Amino acid sequence: MAKKSIQELLDDVRLLGDEQFSLLEPVRALVKQTIPAVTEEVKYGGIMFSSGQPFCGVFAYKHHVSVEFSNGARIPDSLGHLEGAGKGRRHIKLHSAEDINTKKLAHYLPLALEAARGAA
Repeated sequence: MAKKSIQELLDDVRLLGDEQFSLLEPVRALVKQTIPAVTEEVKYGGIMFSSGQPFCGVFAYKHHVSVEFSNGARIPDSLGHLEGAGKGRRHIKLHSAEDINTKKLAHYLPLALEAARGAA
């Protein structure tokens, strides 16, 4: 099976719902602005971001978009927006474009990259 392109994944998300689709592009833009040397690929049903190390991914679900941090448990969460209690991963659920700012996603991206590099 051929690997799905970013555009094919975005087309699939558009079928899931306009709200989810409208969140993906601003999240992608924020990641690229915050981590300039970032690369992205479709993996695990979402878009995975790497900069030397994979550090986060964005996944569309029926009622929200989740930004997931592989080494999220290593991220200091002084703002209290990280969710999850597993051994390693943490995530931030986005229900609207406003959540990107109110949940301070830009604050967590460099911390996620630092946590991923520290775990390598």
